[in-house]
Amino acid sequence: MHGGRVYSESLPFLWMTAMVWKTWRAGVVGWWVALLAACAAVPPASTAALAELAPNGTLRAAINYGNPLLATRSADGAPRGVSVDMTHELGRRLGVPVELVTYTAAGKVVAGIQAGEWDVAFYAIDPVRAADTDFSAPYLLIEGAYLVPEASSIRRSEDVDREGVRVAVARGSAYDLYLTRALKHATLVHAPTSQQVTETLLGQKLEVAAGVRQQMQADAARLPGLRLLDGRFMEIRQAMAVPKWRPVGAAYVAEFVEQVKASGFIGESLRRHGVEGVTLAP
Repeated sequence: MHGGRVYSESLPFLWMTAMVWKTWRAGVVGWWVALLAACAAVPPASTAALAELAPNGTLRAAINYGNPLLATRSADGAPRGVSVDMTHELGRRLGVPVELVTYTAAGKVVAGIQAGEWDVAFYAIDPVRAADTDFSAPYLLIEGAYLVPEASSIRRSEDVDREGVRVAVARGSAYDLYLTRALKHATLVHAPTSQQVTETLLGQKLEVAAGVRQQMQADAARLPGLRLLDGRFMEIRQAMAVPKWRPVGAAYVAEFVEQVKASGFIGESLRRHGVEGVTLAP
């Protein structure tokens, strides 16, 4: 009887002990699952990738103000935009601080490769640029569009490539490189930056301005007597770029781009910065 009484009185204690064990074990397992998930979401960079992307201990990212869809200045003058957000996220994953190296035009960013001014950049894929650059897959697709004076006889994008037609473009931009190859009869006239393309069109009384659709639309809405042509003359494939001689770093950046596309990071950044009319690349 005595032994039976001790056993029955011990039941609550044993039951509570078992429950505490199960709870502790579940908590530990849950913690490990969360930790493993976090590690899977943010894979550590190899020593080689880190050495190539931040050789001086800081990730230097080229930020191009020439494309306001990707980067602009905030009220206090600091860079803001999807390319800035992606830079900070990449730096977080690498575990290094970031330095934003700003430029007024994509052509100047490209020129900075040989000078060793940056470690990663954000600009459009082009075969000419591929000579010095390894690109990720595109993360954004942007349309190139033509702007003409309201009274122009040019009604379609297909009508631009004619003798006597002068087209204003930003020097070194993706559409400058493309149109240099594509136009056989029209003549290109270079503006220093994309923001000065329409100014060049009007100031030199040219026939056409070429640029990112959103920029051309904004100029047409802001300035009287201008008309946007229907359709597009090219699709601009925005990607991340790494100098050609850093293959391990380029592979890490390529995987990073795929992850931030799939996770919704880029889409959320675009919404936060009010960017519309672009397509998230598949």
